[in-house]
Amino acid sequence: MPHLTSTKTSTPSTDLRAGLGAPGFAHPLVAPAEWAELTRPGTPLHWAVLNVADGPGARPDPHCLEAAGRLRNAGVRVLGHLDTSGVRTYGELVPEAHRYVDWYQVDGFLLDHCPAEHAALPEVRRTVTALRALRDDAHIVLGHGTHPHPGYAETADQLVTFSGPWSDYRWSQVAEWTADYPPDRFCHLVHGVPGPHLEEALRIARWQGASTIWFTDRTDRGGRVDPWETMPGYWDEIVSRIGTGVSE
Repeated sequence: MPHLTSTKTSTPSTDLRAGLGAPGFAHPLVAPAEWAELTRPGTPLHWAVLNVADGPGARPDPHCLEAAGRLRNAGVRVLGHLDTSGVRTYGELVPEAHRYVDWYQVDGFLLDHCPAEHAALPEVRRTVTALRALRDDAHIVLGHGTHPHPGYAETADQLVTFSGPWSDYRWSQVAEWTADYPPDRFCHLVHGVPGPHLEEALRIARWQGASTIWFTDRTDRGGRVDPWETMPGYWDEIVSRIGTGVSE
């Protein structure tokens, strides 16, 4: 278990270039406005996740292809969603990744529900190596949702070290080993952040050294809905705060 330290004692980054990582809206037919907003000029977006049907789906979807194409044309990196939960293995994930590349020309992958323990590291490394073989410049994000064993930091481009509700995030702690890496290696995805606490949430991200974030006031309603499927109610405000740089 990595040693943890309070966010209050972490050193704020002075060169944090924060940006947004959209973890996956609803289908473009259901959420056309959300997908369109991501291509607004000047939006500080690091990447957006494409999740067609709990993966790439069984056949190409023209609406998703169009949405992904608009993002790429706007200079936004598109990541294919791969669910690594349960007993899914290298052999199951790589064919899905092939379909993402063949059908949607994705720029990389988010491995959602990625294991965090040391024992799973060799299998994850094997999978990431195969994914990079599909695209030389593939951007790989490991969606642990918590601080994993430090060895994972050498495996991917970014790690999601927090994914969950604001009620947990505001009291969260950061693993000391993360201080050995720059902020652009870490992502925080937080739902249920009230508008009046948005600045506090941004400060926590800075203290903990995470430069890719997604904060939303949407909630999971006790696990019954996906809080990432719709746009945050304060979208314009968060774009403005991050796009202009947030100072201490």
